[in-house]
Amino acid sequence: MPTISPNKPYRVGRSRTGLGLFATKPIKKGDKIIRYFGPLLDSKKKDEDAIENKYLFELTNRWTIDGSIRENIARYINHSCRPNAESDVRPRKRKVFIRAIKNIEPGDEINYDYGTDYFKAYLKPIGCKCDSCERKRKKRRAEARAERQRLKEKAERKEKRKAEKLAKERAKARTKVKAKSNGVKANGKALNGKHLNGHGPTKPAGKKTASSKRASARALYA
Repeated sequence: MPTISPNKPYRVGRSRTGLGLFATKPIKKGDKIIRYFGPLLDSKKKDEDAIENKYLFELTNRWTIDGSIRENIARYINHSCRPNAESDVRPRKRKVFIRAIKNIEPGDEINYDYGTDYFKAYLKPIGCKCDSCERKRKKRRAEARAERQRLKEKAERKEKRKAEKLAKERAKARTKVKAKSNGVKANGKALNGKHLNGHGPTKPAGKKTASSKRASARALYA
């Protein structure tokens, strides 16, 4: 990492995207933090116009700062969609300063918006990793998890109601079968115990016994 004077209100440190610039002292809104500098590239010169890297800062249609040199500490400042600093471009002087647009506390990462062209070319294809976008992604993931849980619980409730309905239908069907079976048994007993006219069964007629014959004879001669 580059050497930074202890009098400077920043340091280079580890960030979510690699290296970043962090405040070591309170920085007030409006304060100039650091200068973004490097060799000036002339777009009218083909060899200079052909140079490409992620640290090019366009001043005008002609002049561009190549901030890829190690001495340019400002190149460590990361992009943010909701930054706490901004680039103060001075085309005539061919200078760029990074200025605070919010009060920045010690330990806070310093960041600014790289602009639409840079975002589309370098950040959008891989997804922006700034805190603001990361919070949005976390919120979307949390909402997606909550929606999946809601749908799961809804499906479970539906299956439970379906199972309860099926159990009731089966219980009702068993009750009907049992009642029908009891009715058949009751009717069977009634038919075996009585004739249809309500009287009990009579003894079948048979031959008269000797005693009955004698009784009949006595009745005739009495």
